[in-house]
Amino acid sequence: MSILDETFELNNQTKIPKLAFGTWRLKDGDEAYNAVASALKIGYRHVDTAFHYFNEKSVGQAIKDSGLKRDQVFLTTKLPAEIKNHDDILKNFQESLDNLQTDYVDLYLIHAPWPWSDINLDYRYDGANQEAWRTMEEIYQSGRAKAIGVSNFDVHDLKNLEKIWSVKPAVNQIEFYVGWTQPKIVSYSKLLGIQLEAYSPLATGGLATQAEIQNIAEKYRVSVPQTALKYVLQKGILPLPRATKAEHAKSNADLNFEISADDMTILDHIPDTGQARHNVTMG
Repeated sequence: MSILDETFELNNQTKIPKLAFGTWRLKDGDEAYNAVASALKIGYRHVDTAFHYFNEKSVGQAIKDSGLKRDQVFLTTKLPAEIKNHDDILKNFQESLDNLQTDYVDLYLIHAPWPWSDINLDYRYDGANQEAWRTMEEIYQSGRAKAIGVSNFDVHDLKNLEKIWSVKPAVNQIEFYVGWTQPKIVSYSKLLGIQLEAYSPLATGGLATQAEIQNIAEKYRVSVPQTALKYVLQKGILPLPRATKAEHAKSNADLNFEISADDMTILDHIPDTGQARHNVTMG
């Protein structure tokens, strides 16, 4: 069975495909449309976008034109990090639905606990995030989001929501890849039964310079990206690779191999080769 046919079960019993097609940095128009259309033809059934990727319209059109029924595609989008109040959240959510040409999404995430203009831990948006989460629960109860969750939330942010939630987040989407594994938030999310998703699972290309991962990839006769994605999956985390070329999207889904425990340990100790500055989810 292909990885594209496999699923995780979220804490509300929703089934989510184990491999997603990410759309971060895909430009609205032909680039995003063609990439998503191609991914769906290959067999991807999980597409991840966000209002602030500014490509929801192209993503939605590609899904609509695919010939697939709406319930055959697991669709995720995200609330902009700057929006925390009830009325504006509902307004923005409806705009996302309109962009995507759908009356529901399968997963709706708060994109970050802090506005993108203030990515630091000097000020916590605890009250604002609690209001945002209550509104997310309202959307969930309406049936217009089959599951709700968060992104870039650290231990403090999850504990803050724990004080008020009546619906536990189903997902926490974080930056995660070989060399950047964020053990504190990973452990706490798993303790709560929250499924982790990994954005930038290929370290934005930085892994290609690491001899250890190259050697392991050669051992299994696969590519470095395939090795990196399999590592994430064997950690029980859902990767969201992006690809602009069909051959890369297809290769990313060809993961019919198993990394040994010894080789996983080697990968666990590879140093960070990704971007110099990370989103703050280390607490």
